[in-house]
Amino acid sequence: MKNLLIIGASGGIAQIVTDILVNDQTVNLTLFARKANRLKSQTSKCKIIEGDALDKEVLKTAMNGQDIVYVNLAGDLERMTKNIVAAMQETGVKKIIAISSIGIYDTPLKSVLVPYRKLADAIEASGLDYTILRPEWFSNANEVDYETTQKGTPEKGSVISRKSLATLITEIIKSPEQFKKQNLGVNKPNS
Repeated sequence: MKNLLIIGASGGIAQIVTDILVNDQTVNLTLFARKANRLKSQTSKCKIIEGDALDKEVLKTAMNGQDIVYVNLAGDLERMTKNIVAAMQETGVKKIIAISSIGIYDTPLKSVLVPYRKLADAIEASGLDYTILRPEWFSNANEVDYETTQKGTPEKGSVISRKSLATLITEIIKSPEQFKKQNLGVNKPNS
């Protein structure tokens, strides 16, 4: 049985991940959101924690007993990531899956992407067992069709469905060794 903490659980991709895993008997879900009332009703099978990722003490409480942390956030990503990493280190949680963005290694770096680059840099420097995903732009297509590219190779495609990204995340949760210490671009093939 894996204990999974989803930070930013009210986000669109996180809610699809929750939908996929909510009835999985091998995963215990804890959903962490600033406003619990934004979570869907199917979350009655999940532990719910209302809190802010800028509050390290609340994060530490949420991380007790967790095996994997999946981060799906927007906002002050640098501060939130530093708090999450510190809380994980202090509670002994080793595995983190985090969503960043395409284009964070482009030169010059667009200012809108700076927070996503800082998130990736902080996680890579943390010593944690990480998987960073850098998806292309999202679509609402009802499909699962994706490919990955390694950090340092050109990113491909122009789009990825939310359902595809959520499926990849659930596969990593179920097999955390699959993409250990990897930073991956994710896109729909031939898009």
